[in-house]
Amino acid sequence: MRKHPVIWGVFILLAMVILFYAFFYKVGSHSSKSKSFSLNDKIGVVSVDGPIFDSIKITEQLDEFGKDDSIIAVILRVDSPGGGVAASQEIYDAVLELKKKKKVVASMGSIAASGGLLVACGADKIVANPGTITGSISAIMQFANFEGLLKKIGLKSSVVKSGKFKDIGSPLRDMTPEEKKIIQDLVDDIYNQFVDVVAQERKLSRAKVIQIADGRVFSGRKAKEYGLVDYLGDMSFAAKLASKLAGKDGKYDLVYPTKKRASIFDYLMESAANQLSESLKEKIESWSGVSYLYYPYR
Repeated sequence: MRKHPVIWGVFILLAMVILFYAFFYKVGSHSSKSKSFSLNDKIGVVSVDGPIFDSIKITEQLDEFGKDDSIIAVILRVDSPGGGVAASQEIYDAVLELKKKKKVVASMGSIAASGGLLVACGADKIVANPGTITGSISAIMQFANFEGLLKKIGLKSSVVKSGKFKDIGSPLRDMTPEEKKIIQDLVDDIYNQFVDVVAQERKLSRAKVIQIADGRVFSGRKAKEYGLVDYLGDMSFAAKLASKLAGKDGKYDLVYPTKKRASIFDYLMESAANQLSESLKEKIESWSGVSYLYYPYR
């Protein structure tokens, strides 16, 4: 019997639409690796990956796992050189809140320095690889100075301000000694906040932390000797430790934060927007602001 060409064409088109939708539906939810039908315990994994310029996404994920009764513990996977002070502190605070409900184990990847170390300090236990780059307990604030360049090309600037220090750090002139002292006091205060967290969370004397809190970095193995890390091991070791701390038998599945499923257009626009946003944030942070950041990363 001959097939009707119109019906056959509609059938093919419908099949293509279903396949197309299924593909992007899967892409939109690729980060959710939860095994819905598993009888094993579930350990949540939240990643702090790359420079820390925003805390909202990570704190929401931590909160999500904190409210999920099926999650017995959480692994904070840190692979970051640090970043903004406020963002790092907000993630650290969110880890402390989560720790009131679930056991939290920080697993350090290739690098967990400066702000990356700060957020890890909020966990119950810290696990690092022997070769993890960590440390860099310090704060930094830097300014560009274009005064010499402007003179060469014949440009001058005029500034009208309401306060003596309103244009402190301006790239159009050198800072005065008085201004440098103000900035140094600011950086020192933020640095001391970092030292206080490390001393408190790692149960170390402040004097001992100060000895190694000069911006230097060291390996995970050395960090363990200094008391900054509890164990040497990989992500798998951290998961087993989290299960043990939660009082379970070690049979678990790792689950990741769910992503809201979106349309094809939303998915493409979100990817482009995120890329642009991260790029702009990195550029802005490179020129201003105080940071808990392992400097050579830049």
